[in-house]
Order: sequence, then structure tokens, then C-alpha cells
Amino acid sequence: MKILLPVDGSSNAQRAVDHVIKYISALKETPQLLLLNVQWNVATGNVKLFIDQDAIKDYYREQGMAALQSARAALDIAGLPYQYHISVGTPAEAIAQYAHEQGADQIVMGRHGQGAMKTLLLGSVVNKVLHLADCPVLLIK
Repeated sequence: MKILLPVDGSSNAQRAVDHVIKYISALKETPQLLLLNVQWNVATGNVKLFIDQDAIKDYYREQGMAALQSARAALDIAGLPYQYHISVGTPAEAIAQYAHEQGADQIVMGRHGQGAMKTLLLGSVVNKVLHLADCPVLLIK
């Protein structure tokens, strides 16, 4: 079994990681845990003309590793093996695509309360993942 945990460094994402750690012993086999952080693509338009591509990649890696830090620490303390990946793009699409590519059996993610207006205008990442994912999505409050 493969469980994908999208992590953005928020307390909501950490609650999802903590939930998996707490309930993993109820499973017959320890699942393969996949941590994913998605960085918004900031290198659009003319940005690439002024900033070196290596500097942009370093920025994504640094920001991604910072967002993954607390989730990785919690899994390390629990003694659970995991893999992590940092992706660049639109979060919901990248989460659904990575889940599909990796053959994830489930996505476990924190529910982000963004406020009614922002959700109405932009849609939430969670709502988009629910529509795009081809595997079950467990939302942790």
C-alpha cells in the first residue's frame, strides 16, 4: 500500500502526517509513505531572463526542504521509512499527477480552511485534488 502525504509546512499538513503515524499500526503491513511538497512556479515570463536557472532550482529545493522538515522529523522519530519529492507547478494538479505516477492507493491531506471568498474565486487545493485524483482522498481536520 502506498500513501501520499502532500506537505506544505502548515499545521494542517502536519496533522495529516500525525494522523498517519498514529493509525499506521492498525494496518497489517507498513505502507510505503510518499511525502510531496509542491512549489508554485515563480519562474514564469521574463523572470528566467534575470535569474539563473540554477538559482531558481536551488530556491525550489530550499523552500521544499523547509516545508518538509517537520513531517520528515515526525516520521524519523516514529521510525517510519518514507520517500520525499519536491515538485514545481500548480499544487492540486501536481498532487494528483504524482499520486497517479507513483500508484498511490490513498492521499492523506489536511483540510485547509481558506475562507469563503478565496475558495469561491480560486477554488481550494483540496477540492481540486478531490476532483482530479484517481484514488481515495482522506481529509484530516
